[in-house]
Amino acid sequence: MVRFQKQSCQEGGYLMQIVPKKVLLVPLDPVHDVALKIINRRLKERGHETLLLPPDMSIEEIADQASKVKPDIIMISRTLGYGVAEVLSKLIDLLEVVGIRDRAKIVIGGKAIKPELAAELGFDAGFGEKTSYEEAIAFVEGQRYIQKEEKIIKKKKDITISYSYKFQHQKIENMLDEITEEILDWCKDKTSSGIKRAHLREKMMSLKAEKSKTSPYNVDKKITEYKKKYLENCDELIIKYYKEGILPKKVRVLNKKERESLEDYIKKSKEIARAKKIQHTTDKPLVFFQYGTGCPIMDIAHIKIGEAWGVDGVLHFDPSWGARTEGFLEGYLSHEEDGSIITEQNLGKIKESLNSPTLWTVRAHRGLNTSETVVLAGKLGADLTKINIVYGSLNAGTDPGRLTVDGVEAIKLAAKYNLPFDEPTNEELGGVPAFKAFAGMLIVAKLGLKLGAKPILKPLFCYSPEVMITGRMDDNYIDYNAAKIYALRSIINAPIWPGEPIGFMTHTEDRIQSSMTTALHAALAASLGVDAITIASSDEAYSRGSISVTSRIDTLRAVQETFRFLGKAEIKPTHKVREWSNELVSQIEKVLENVLKKGSFVAALYDGILGGKEDGAYPGRTGKDTIFSK
Repeated sequence: MVRFQKQSCQEGGYLMQIVPKKVLLVPLDPVHDVALKIINRRLKERGHETLLLPPDMSIEEIADQASKVKPDIIMISRTLGYGVAEVLSKLIDLLEVVGIRDRAKIVIGGKAIKPELAAELGFDAGFGEKTSYEEAIAFVEGQRYIQKEEKIIKKKKDITISYSYKFQHQKIENMLDEITEEILDWCKDKTSSGIKRAHLREKMMSLKAEKSKTSPYNVDKKITEYKKKYLENCDELIIKYYKEGILPKKVRVLNKKERESLEDYIKKSKEIARAKKIQHTTDKPLVFFQYGTGCPIMDIAHIKIGEAWGVDGVLHFDPSWGARTEGFLEGYLSHEEDGSIITEQNLGKIKESLNSPTLWTVRAHRGLNTSETVVLAGKLGADLTKINIVYGSLNAGTDPGRLTVDGVEAIKLAAKYNLPFDEPTNEELGGVPAFKAFAGMLIVAKLGLKLGAKPILKPLFCYSPEVMITGRMDDNYIDYNAAKIYALRSIINAPIWPGEPIGFMTHTEDRIQSSMTTALHAALAASLGVDAITIASSDEAYSRGSISVTSRIDTLRAVQETFRFLGKAEIKPTHKVREWSNELVSQIEKVLENVLKKGSFVAALYDGILGGKEDGAYPGRTGKDTIFSK
């Protein structure tokens, strides 16, 4: 055999000599010998003398070869199974008989191997399935192995940064211009209690921020004055809490011990935080999930688990009754049912818990507190918000006139606080066809652009009532979802974020199926190059209580594996995608034409042009007749 000279390599800033070793590599398992082949190659590259035996030798033949080669180290590979321990013990005995045991280090590697088991069987070391090749080589060379942590540096992403918001479809842009001009003209002399509260909230929060610079007495006095005005614009439910301390049903205040435990948890979780990445070879799509357990402590636990598994962003999900109530409560509040109550304190604590790269969305899109929610989001450091006048009016229960006035003000505030806003088209879940939902989404997007904000289009990847009826997903879930993206891209250059969550109405109570369908929709999103996705936990479709952390991890891991599987490859839709994409654009045009003919956006909402009773959409009643002149 060829003898090698001493080699040297740079390690840790100093020159280290490598003494060549004779290494005998023994695959006792005829199938699982890949690791030994890789180690063999790497040891040769570093100047060691190696001999890799074939995998079909008996232990007697192996002992004979060892006595001839006289190696410094014998590396044996074997998967554990019935009777294997006896075989390994016998091999050690034979090596001792031929005089090799005292002169060579003998190691065992394979699945289920642990150092303790290896020692019990008479080996000098044992390497399990998570052992790196570097660790095995360090053992051969007699070097101390220091595991290198994979350092992933995550940075906060701006979803909107690479988009011009230029329209590619001139006719649609012209119609949107006319419609949005009419909306702005209609809203210019109108206001509401929600808008008044938003500006009072702004003043109170600004005063709190200035408290250290001015007289605390004067600040407190002014805040008391503003709070009095604030309550004049609130519902009885909110007033009772502030004046009498009466909380709504199923709501309670977190006690001191709970708050102290939460502070401790946040501190400890930040100290051990390690960045992970869900994406493989691409940066898109970013992955978000919704939290809204009802309890800020559980919300933060879910967020920290999500961050540990690589989630890029989280969305605050509030209870539906909050959207139907004029005004916000205050304090650290927990809620027994789904949805976490929006208070300045709850949101502030969630913001404090976030890792710096994590994007945070506070949704404001559908109720009487839309404008005020944007103020809270902006003042507390959120990165994004959520506003869609059409969905909130037709499927979330708010009066179209009221939400139009409040929505326009919310968009202005989003622009002021530099908060891009996404536009969920969740009316599809109620039965509204995608083309009507998209027409409404584009109207609100154009409003945003006119008011200096940055809209993010949010079509649904879902098995909606419309496609159940039309049969457009009878063959596959790819074509029609892809057609939505193609259609929107043919109209405007804008960010697209399928949501909430992807795969909606394809999930079942089977956690494996639920994780799988989420992951497959994520693969489609990645293939289409969209900017972000929102995913559900594997029990979100049927959970009758709080969503479990294990189910949350199910889908995060499934999506990560899917991105690894797909890489930069693409999913190819059938010829139907172009046909349906062109059809969607044509249908959007017709809806916008009908809105223009109506002459009033608000009237179009009431009359079902953007989604009517036949589609399962009904104009909301909450907040009706609550608009007044400025």
